[in-house]
Amino acid sequence: MPGAFAFTLTARDGKARSGRLQTPHGDVETPAFMPVGTRGAVRGVTQRTLEEAGASIVLANTYHLYLRPGDDLIAERGGLHRFIGWPGPILTDSGGYQIFSLGPLVKISEAGARFQSHHDGSRHELTPERVVDIQAQLGPDIAMVLDECLAAPASEAATAASLDLTLRWARRARDRFEQLRAGPVDGVTVSNPGQAQFGIVQGGIYPHLREKSAAALRAIGFESYAIGGLSVGESVETMYDVVAHTAPLLPEDTPRYLMGTGMPDDLVECVARGIDMFDCVLPTRNARNGQVFTPDGPINLRNARFARDDRPIDETCPCDTCRRHSRAYLRHLFQNREMNGGTLASVHNLVFYLDTLRRIRQAIGFGSFEQFRQDFHRRFSRTPLSS
Repeated sequence: MPGAFAFTLTARDGKARSGRLQTPHGDVETPAFMPVGTRGAVRGVTQRTLEEAGASIVLANTYHLYLRPGDDLIAERGGLHRFIGWPGPILTDSGGYQIFSLGPLVKISEAGARFQSHHDGSRHELTPERVVDIQAQLGPDIAMVLDECLAAPASEAATAASLDLTLRWARRARDRFEQLRAGPVDGVTVSNPGQAQFGIVQGGIYPHLREKSAAALRAIGFESYAIGGLSVGESVETMYDVVAHTAPLLPEDTPRYLMGTGMPDDLVECVARGIDMFDCVLPTRNARNGQVFTPDGPINLRNARFARDDRPIDETCPCDTCRRHSRAYLRHLFQNREMNGGTLASVHNLVFYLDTLRRIRQAIGFGSFEQFRQDFHRRFSRTPLSS
């Protein structure tokens, strides 16, 4: 089904945009949040619950699925959609962030990244071409190129050198992608012929490097583009500045994806700067540790003050957790390490994120996004609430 990928802008309000992303496995209304199922599963949450929560696209990770169970096995099962039982759109990260977070276990060269598995110490090499092949076998609707991720702070010289390497890798990744699109290649099973490939804009906190990256990637030509290399240690204000500078450098008629960000107010602020797609482990990771989100800010369910609190997490939330369970019961689950605690909190947090994006889309359509933005910030606190 080549050519199935498309993007249509449906409304604008300031720099905020709403649109419809078409993929071989269905449409996604944007701005959109992608729950993270690194190994093909959002921890503690079934695919059916994801659908009921309103998720229209999920993210999986190439690095983890390559190591276990392997892209050959998934291709033999008919591809990632069939293997994990998710009929909707899927995006796979290249695994670059995970590889480079291995620290001394990874060695970077012009060819690619050599690393030792965090599972068993076995040695592997991922090149830009190999990452394209793996994702072709997995068959997501959107595949990301291999890029180098630097932790902040990074010097301008180090960032510039890393960017040049990432751009050479991007050219090789696109060449391989087009080779696979042109016809059969020995040893590679293309599980999703309609797959799109996104380039990743790097350049750290340096505006001229972001400009260089965006221009070079646009010259190569991808179906769309992401902004990477943020939420790696820089301040929130710096992250917002980089997004505001970079988003207008990307095409108007393709979706703009901000990778790995972030808190609910970050999503609101980055939509205001022209971003269309988000992913982050934060809503489920924090939920497993007892932190849940409300319109006023996060609360920690482990706190003793909730021991006799019969209220739901959020009285206005439509999720099943809030309709059935009290804060007192959820605290009891966490205090006794019952796995249902993490599951129920994850469901709530995902509904909070997905419903926030739904209300953002609605506000953009009505031309009232700025009012929504002001009202959101008037209530929401980034720091955990104490009462």
